[in-house]
Amino acid sequence: MNFLRKPLFIALCWSFFSPLFGQDAPSNDADALFVRQIYDKALTESRGYEWLRHLCTQIGGRLSGSPQAERAVAYTRQMLDTLHADSVWLQPCMVPRWERGAKPIVSMKRAKSMSFLNTVALGGSVGTADKTLKGNVIEVKTLDEVDNLGEKAKGKIIFFNRPMDPKQINTFAAYGGANDQRVFGASRAAKQGAIAVLVRSLTTRIDDFPHTGTMIYTDSLPKIPALCVSTRDAEKLSKALKEEANLEISVRSGGKMLADAPSNNVIAEWRGSEFPNEIILVGGHLDSWDLAQGAHDDGAGCVQAMDVLNLMKRLNYRPKRTIRCVLFMNEENGTAGGKKYAEIALENAQKKGEKHIFALESDAGGFTPRGFSFDGDSEIFTEQFKKLTNIAAPVLESYDLSFKKGGSGSDISPMKKQKVFLAGFRPDSQRYFDLHHTTEDTFDKINQRELELGTAAMTSLIYMIDKYGLN
Repeated sequence: MNFLRKPLFIALCWSFFSPLFGQDAPSNDADALFVRQIYDKALTESRGYEWLRHLCTQIGGRLSGSPQAERAVAYTRQMLDTLHADSVWLQPCMVPRWERGAKPIVSMKRAKSMSFLNTVALGGSVGTADKTLKGNVIEVKTLDEVDNLGEKAKGKIIFFNRPMDPKQINTFAAYGGANDQRVFGASRAAKQGAIAVLVRSLTTRIDDFPHTGTMIYTDSLPKIPALCVSTRDAEKLSKALKEEANLEISVRSGGKMLADAPSNNVIAEWRGSEFPNEIILVGGHLDSWDLAQGAHDDGAGCVQAMDVLNLMKRLNYRPKRTIRCVLFMNEENGTAGGKKYAEIALENAQKKGEKHIFALESDAGGFTPRGFSFDGDSEIFTEQFKKLTNIAAPVLESYDLSFKKGGSGSDISPMKKQKVFLAGFRPDSQRYFDLHHTTEDTFDKINQRELELGTAAMTSLIYMIDKYGLN
């Protein structure tokens, strides 16, 4: 037997023998049958791919506070309405608003030549106020190196050139090991008197596409321009510095913060038939950076979460517990939507007796599913993880899905304090950071089958938790 087809074999056996044994066959067989049906529906009747096509090609990048973000709110609410869920609503939140402004012009002047570097402003960065900044460059690898520069950094441009570790199999771990320079580098450099920073893009690939991403200023320190440089040009700049220590860089860039703007999380739910106050959340973040279309980050996660409700509807499944889809606003540069949702959830727990028992976020791209990682309150996490793996792993491991302890998602992480069991959907991560936060994150990079397999995996996990609970 081809064991990759084991779930189908179980389903066929069940359909043949169930009249003989009645309806009380072992639960794993019944669950395997239903999960097989979920996958069949996902691969033939999903709507997520076409939803994503519209979100990417008709709306595009959806930076929080922008007109495109508000169009995305209206569109996804409309699509959720077509599912005839029990409730669909908007949850207001205030979000930061940043405008990128003019494309940066960054040039490198050498003794006998001048060349331009591929750069983009980091999210939240100030611009150069219609001026051109000029300065010599100091290359560093760590924040501590900047702290030790002292007077040497005054008037200079600091170049952070620590690459993601290519030896890491988990590319998210490599990303986490390098992004402190992007997030905190500008203020650490400004403290020593630097006038601007360049940061190597966070990807293992050597290419010409600079990556944006959020950065955070320390309010008590001067705000200086912060830009990312493509990995190929980071290599070029590093080589040039070894040959000419005093080469000069010129920087001209836009970027400004505006007043916070009103926006919304988009929410829809099927009410539970037995335990309506027990809530199972599935979601992604609706906002994206403005350089491209936000296809993998995180349009894919949003349409997968929406499609969970669609598949349950098409399977005529009525959940025991309330299944709630949440499309969060402002994950990329503030997580205002996630924080507001957690705040309202706590209020509803106290006033209405609602209790979130599980939250699943898809925010790692729409690639081939590999499994899930889980996190939660330390007092109860071990028992919850044990129960989940006991009930779900025997069925879902047949689809090559792993269950690991680890992180979950930025938008749902504020709910950890409320003792909610958290999970992150984990697709294959090897290509994700080739596209992440760049002009390359477009709809044509989405594989429809991979996207739908992810939806099936997420729906199957939600089904298992709804059926058996976590207590």
